[in-house]
Amino acid sequence: MFDVIIIGSGPAGLTAALYASRAELKTLILAGPTPGGQLMITSDVENYPGFPDGIMGPDLMDKMMKQSVRFGAELKPESVVSVNFVTRPFTVKTEKAEYQTKSVIIASGADAQWLGLPSEQRLRGRGVSACATCDGFFFKGKEVVVIGGGDSAMEEATFLTKFATKVTIVHRRDEFRASKIMLTRAQNNPKINFLMNTVVTEILGQDKVSGVNIKDVQSGEEREFPTDGVFLAIGHKPNTEIYKGQLEVDEVGYIKVNGNTLTSVEGVFTSGDVNDHRYRQAVTAAGMGCMAAMDAEKWLAEKSL
Repeated sequence: MFDVIIIGSGPAGLTAALYASRAELKTLILAGPTPGGQLMITSDVENYPGFPDGIMGPDLMDKMMKQSVRFGAELKPESVVSVNFVTRPFTVKTEKAEYQTKSVIIASGADAQWLGLPSEQRLRGRGVSACATCDGFFFKGKEVVVIGGGDSAMEEATFLTKFATKVTIVHRRDEFRASKIMLTRAQNNPKINFLMNTVVTEILGQDKVSGVNIKDVQSGEEREFPTDGVFLAIGHKPNTEIYKGQLEVDEVGYIKVNGNTLTSVEGVFTSGDVNDHRYRQAVTAAGMGCMAAMDAEKWLAEKSL
């Protein structure tokens, strides 16, 4: 029996574990098969406070993991397959075991979205990727396409210019969601080109990517655009499938909160990208992890649990 089980091991989950364990709550982190969250596939993190020279994403998460278990939190690299928030104590089941807990903090994050093309899945790992940091090295001296219009697309494109000779950002609208600083950085990079009001309708190639079919959304004109790689940066989907039917979520799937971190079920709290569709930053996720742990601690005390 745990006082709190934390589902997820990104900045939100690990910060929650730090605060919960320091409050002497018996804490279990169910971290998933690759602990650390999305920052494990991020290179330079320049906007996390306390690191004036920046820090590599995996290094930051390694420090957070060590700090989170310093005060007694237990971390298991297991994935949650089901939960029971109907009966108390709550039950959280992984592929390896079943755990009971008085409270839960959900910090399961969000995953990259895909276009939904059969060719996209067939060519994943063969020129199609959602992680420039992971796969950019394989495109040295080649040309690539980045699909998206937000900060992630600008960051991916800028990073890819370290390897690729040409990066083309394909965006379906005529204006960007990206912040001014990220957009300006991409626009000032001589290796980056832009295709506006354009969508990718097919990814071409048999054993590897050879190009994409693109469509002008205004004229309807389609043409083939040669490229060696396709990187997706079109947003994220919250990892909330296993909670649907037990917790209230919005139309996109983000967990709804009553107040700061409390979900629709008393004793179940949430933090990070799984309920944050606006900021999606490591520092805001960490802040919400702190809030969730403090809210859980207060709730347990009020209920004399």
